[in-house]
Amino acid sequence: MAEVDCVVVGAGMSGLVTARQLAASGISTIVFDKGRSVGGRLATRRIGAARLDHGAQFVTARSEAFAAQLSDWQNRGLADVWCHGFERDDGHERWIGVNGMNSLAKDLANGLDVRVDHRVFAAAWEDTEWRVTCDDASSVTASTLVLTAPTPQSFSFVFEAVGTLPRELSSADHDRTIALLAVLDRPSTLTGSGARHEPSDDIAFVVDHAVKGISEVPAITLNASAAWSERFWDAAPHEIEQALEELIAPFLGSAHIVEQQVKKWRFATPRATWSSPCWAEEKFQLVVAGDAFGGPRVEGAFLSGLAAAETISQWCTRHR
Repeated sequence: MAEVDCVVVGAGMSGLVTARQLAASGISTIVFDKGRSVGGRLATRRIGAARLDHGAQFVTARSEAFAAQLSDWQNRGLADVWCHGFERDDGHERWIGVNGMNSLAKDLANGLDVRVDHRVFAAAWEDTEWRVTCDDASSVTASTLVLTAPTPQSFSFVFEAVGTLPRELSSADHDRTIALLAVLDRPSTLTGSGARHEPSDDIAFVVDHAVKGISEVPAITLNASAAWSERFWDAAPHEIEQALEELIAPFLGSAHIVEQQVKKWRFATPRATWSSPCWAEEKFQLVVAGDAFGGPRVEGAFLSGLAAAETISQWCTRHR
């Protein structure tokens, strides 16, 4: 018999939601993630007294299911409304983690068997079960496998075992993002919500986290545009830093950067969205989920995780 009912690869929003739903149904689950922490793009970093979100800066809710999750987090003091837009009020509430976006992922992971610092190296179908092997040579067998990593990574694990994988999805690429995290010695020029989301050739988003309300000291995250990030991706580190400093300069005013870090997201945003909230193959007990299915927003990843768990629950009901 398999050691566990389900292995989930990826501890981002989709993977954690899938695992929580399965656990609530009595389906044993292990979640592997190559990172040092759960959350994927729900990422928060501490630099001294500063706290900076450096992946997703906020979430919005357009579905009842995700609105209910946000309401639960708000009731427990974990999330709150940040604003209703940046340059103008567009009617959609922007929600943030009160202690950073990563705190929301940690809440979802609470009580689950999540193993970080475990990079999945291979997944092999062995007649009736999956054998998932990590790069430290440890392995586990599972009846069902859920892949929630970026689709190029997910499909590289299993393309030899599952011939029915849609090739157009496996070859779909993602936009890249390079971000600058900068701690300042005084307030920036960003006021109001503390953020600007004015799509341009070079900048996708910039926010002061002290104004946002999650940092004790002024600290800016600047996400470069996809085109800019692609152009500088392979540049030398000092060239990237210098170019980012030029981008952030208009937002500093009289402030100076006292410490900075660069973060590179190789699979930041899927360029295409699949037509269904997840892809599943019952013959191989395999589900592929993530924001490439539900949409390139955190809510999309959440809904994809729900769909993955519902698919597996239906399989379990039929096989009883």
